[in-house]
Amino acid sequence: MTEGEAARAAAEAAPEPAKHASEAASEQGSRNLVMRVVAALVLAPVAIMLAYVGGIAWTLLVTLAAIGLFVEWLMVTDVGRELRVVGPGVAALLLAGLGLIAGRIDAALIVLAIGAVAVALTSGERRNWATAGLLYAAAAEVASVLVRLDTAKGFGALMFVLLVVWVTDIGGYFAGRSIGGPKLWVRISPKKTWAGAIGGFAASLLVAAGFAAFEIGSTAPLLVLGALLSVVSQLGDLFESAVKRRFGVKDSSHIIPGHGGVLDRLDGFVAAVIVAAILGFVRGGADGVGRGLMVW
Repeated sequence: MTEGEAARAAAEAAPEPAKHASEAASEQGSRNLVMRVVAALVLAPVAIMLAYVGGIAWTLLVTLAAIGLFVEWLMVTDVGRELRVVGPGVAALLLAGLGLIAGRIDAALIVLAIGAVAVALTSGERRNWATAGLLYAAAAEVASVLVRLDTAKGFGALMFVLLVVWVTDIGGYFAGRSIGGPKLWVRISPKKTWAGAIGGFAASLLVAAGFAAFEIGSTAPLLVLGALLSVVSQLGDLFESAVKRRFGVKDSSHIIPGHGGVLDRLDGFVAAVIVAAILGFVRGGADGVGRGLMVW
């Protein structure tokens, strides 16, 4: 008997209140899945379109997302109501975005460093958490722009990262729900399973293989890169779950139906794009991050 059949048999044998609770939970899960799909069908094309356009459009989206990450991080860590902390951080991310639009990466980094100092000085006992939140959002902002900056390979590199993260999440969700089995890390994320982690990992290899078909002679490196970013993406998800659990928070917000908040939706991408930007920078320099990732 499979796990699904066993669950149905238990539900049929249960008293009426338990049956009703089981049916309600199943219905809620179905509604949540529908909301996740609808939100993804709306948000994913917008992200892809702006990524394709690049330049100011992509940088503005990234800057808004970074501000959302920072504000939600502060809310999770119970500092979000302190305007003296929120203000300097948001201002730094916004000014850094303007610097990135102008092509002044150096100026953007200086502004972010000043913002981090200001946040640390104004956040009192939670200064470590507040500063970490700004650095987390700032790293995501700069890395996302650097990966797309390369005119030759930037869009392809960014799509590689996005698709690896997306299919890791989707593959993990469906593999975890359909297969179940041993939990990955109950104390941090009670719903995640090893089956889901492996399913997401396998899906990422399919994406990498698809990209490799258009990159002659680079199959093995891209498969390794896809595998690495998939693992990093899942670790980023677990990291965010650990932060929320530390402060007793379930969702960072409810701004995205079925997904929670910006932090909930982008945790895996943040980790993956930061690692991707570092690898691309090491191999291709600041203006060749995309080539550094995709050309081997």
